[in-house]
Order: sequence, then C-alpha cells, then structure tokens
Amino acid sequence: MKRILVVGGSRYFGKTLVTRARDAGHEVTVLNRGSGAPPPGVGRLVADRDDEEALRAALGPRDFDVVVDQVCYTPLQAAVARRVFAGRTGRYVMTSTMEVYDPATLPAGPVDRVPVAAPTPVPAPVAVTEASLDPARLPLAGAAGRPSGDRSAYVYAEGKRQAEAVFLRDPAFPYVSVRAAHVLGGGAAEFTGRLAHYVRRIAAGTPVDVHEAPYVTSFIHHQELAAFLHWAAEQTFTGPVNAASHGALDVTALCEAVAAQVGHGPLYRVVGEGAEASPFSFDRAYAMDNGRASALGFGFGHVADWLPGAIAETSRTAGPRG
Repeated sequence: MKRILVVGGSRYFGKTLVTRARDAGHEVTVLNRGSGAPPPGVGRLVADRDDEEALRAALGPRDFDVVVDQVCYTPLQAAVARRVFAGRTGRYVMTSTMEVYDPATLPAGPVDRVPVAAPTPVPAPVAVTEASLDPARLPLAGAAGRPSGDRSAYVYAEGKRQAEAVFLRDPAFPYVSVRAAHVLGGGAAEFTGRLAHYVRRIAAGTPVDVHEAPYVTSFIHHQELAAFLHWAAEQTFTGPVNAASHGALDVTALCEAVAAQVGHGPLYRVVGEGAEASPFSFDRAYAMDNGRASALGFGFGHVADWLPGAIAETSRTAGPRG
C-alpha cells in the first residue's frame, strides 16, 4: 500500500485515477480548492496550490510515497510545489501534455507550414520521442520571443514546458512528467467538447473545417490515461514519458469514424494556410512515440478498439448544437 496524494483529481480522468488507486488498496488523499467532495474512502485537503503558506498549513506534517499533480500549469505553480513537497514525497508524477512538442508554440517560433497545394493527407514524418524535447534546455520563462498565432495555445504549451523545466533543472525528488495525448471518451465528462464538436457537425451535415493536408495526431482514452497515471505512480522510472494509444489518426480518419456511428458522411471545408481549423486538424507534425512506456511495461490499447465506444457515448450526450 502506498500513501498517494492527488493534487486536483476532482473530474474526468483525475477522478477515475483517484477511485482506481483507492480500489487498488492505496491510501489516497485529494488536495484541491474544495471543488467537489472526493469519493468515499478518500481523504481530502482543501487549499489553493498557488498559496504556499496555505498549502503548507493544509498539509501539516503529512508526507506521501507519491504525489500525482493533475493541475500544474505554470512554472510558478511548479516552483511552489517543488519547495513544499521537497522532503515530503518519494516520487512526484506531473500530468503534462503532448502540447509541449507543438512546433508552432516552441520559443524558437513556428515551423514551416505544410503546402496548401498538397493533394493528399500527409502523415507526421516521425512520431516524437521524449528525447525530442528537454525543457531544462529551453530559455527561462520570459526570455524567449513569442511566436505568432494562437496565444492561448502558446500560453498552455509554454506553461507546461516551463513547469517541467522547474522540476527537471534541479530535482528535489524523483520526478516523472506524463506527456498525455489528446484525451477522448467519457461522454459529458469529456469537458473540452472536442469530440462532441465532430459528432454534432457530422450528424447535422455541417462541414468540418480541415487543413488541405492534415497531419496525424495521437489520442488516448480517458480510462487508459487514468490507468497509466496509476501505473506510473507505482513504478520507479523518472523523467518524461509519452502516454498515447497505438494508432495515430488524422482528422479525416476521425471524421470517418464519427460518420460510421452517426450515419452521415462527413463534409469538409478546407481552410487557408494559417487559418483556424477544427480541434484535431493540424498542419504540422503532431504524433507521439509511446515506445518508452511500452518498453517499461505498460500495455497500451489501440485507438481503433476504443474510439467507436467513445463516439457512441458522446453521441448520446452531445445534443443538437452545431
């Protein structure tokens, strides 16, 4: 049995992680700002993680075998956590994201775009490995130029990169960053609404905005990600690790899978270079290699096996909005 603290853990795969760890016999505690009571049999601490003194007060003398941080988005949050949990945990697992690899949001600036004239979908040339990015070697926050394009995408990706860098530059405890693929499944619990976007539009016969030559991207089922985080908490490896189901898809393959469920063929509207497209249409390399986690012993499923079920449950809850 391990003593596990989950920072966040009040919704979606974080909530599933909490119940999974509890059911495995671990002593689980959730720390959040009070957003919903944890499941029965799970302890609860209430504090704002940004408030260092309040966080220390809420923790009191407690220590843990593992901390799983679901809601670390900035280097300031990482710095607070690093100070507070130094000496309190034997292992720290941060839920990061595949967005850290996004070439359009890296401090060096966007990469060359895929030519609009490309006649067929172009796969990512190489799925990125963990070694493709070392956040500790990137410029410190505020030191790099800002790329053009979607500011919110940059802020999210750079925040995660810099948070990883804080933990990696001068480790205070054994640290893992789980770089998660796009998470799908769960119906209404999938709060981003990205899969619902496709279900609604295709069911209504509304065109989906796509790039002329969309690249493949990686996905993971929400239950699989919860299982992966639970597994990572019990292991001894450190460093970044990619978490993605086998079988990357481009946006047209995703639309075809949705169409098979809703009974309408997809319609497409091609957007111009640099224009905003639908959520999973990318004009740049956007797939991850899951080889490290597989070699360490985690058995990923295949997107083709769970995607129909994820689409079906989304169809039952998505509603008619276009």
